[in-house]
Amino acid sequence: MKKIVAAGIFAVLLLGATAALGAKVGDWVQVEILTDRGLSLSLYPTGANDPKKKVYAEAVKGDEYTILIRNLLPRRVGLVVAVDGRNIISGQKSWLKNRERMYILGPYETGQYRGWRTGGDRVNRFYFTDSADSYAAAFGDGSAMGVIAVAVYPEIEQVVTPAPPAEHSRERAGAASPQAPQAKRAPADSSMESAGTGYGREEFSPSRVVSFEPEARAVETILVKYEWRSTLCRMGLVSCAPPWTPKNRLWDEGGYAPPPRG
Repeated sequence: MKKIVAAGIFAVLLLGATAALGAKVGDWVQVEILTDRGLSLSLYPTGANDPKKKVYAEAVKGDEYTILIRNLLPRRVGLVVAVDGRNIISGQKSWLKNRERMYILGPYETGQYRGWRTGGDRVNRFYFTDSADSYAAAFGDGSAMGVIAVAVYPEIEQVVTPAPPAEHSRERAGAASPQAPQAKRAPADSSMESAGTGYGREEFSPSRVVSFEPEARAVETILVKYEWRSTLCRMGLVSCAPPWTPKNRLWDEGGYAPPPRG
């Protein structure tokens, strides 16, 4: 059996108020972006005729965020998750392929992915920032800036075989999750004005390594392109009329004399 080293199996409950309409995307899994302020980002469809599910979302600079994914299938799935084109487990450039590091979700489980994994029990938080300050930019990679990508690989269904000898089991159990590359600040690039994801504060996040053999092709790929509100305004995806201001009673009012109040 081909072994894919995977980190982080989490079963969590989604608490709080119901997410706003248009805040989830996906058919085989559901993807939602939650901020630490308790907001679920509204998603705006691109309208493109594409086999991938592509949506826009509004990012607020400085907000820490979580990628929440719910498995809608009655079988395990592997999730290759990339932010700004970087695999969130390994930190390497991602092509969303089944040979990459992936998180595993059991049937109907929900997982919360809060940062770049730097060890078996640690992540550094995701937060929205300028692209020049992003984790990807620290490696000189702006090729997929501002995109949260999820590729879904169901597990190959196999006939159960006898357990391997104990020494082999111990070897597999000891497989370690390599640490993600440490991001270094890159010089600011004035040409990079879009949103990106930073390498934030460290946080405790337990995980374990499991064996998993994914199918060859993803059954679903979801792409969330996050942008600042000003960008979404220019694209016409959100209404950005200037704020209402009261009229000046001497300057703006005109016309005829109204009748006196009774």
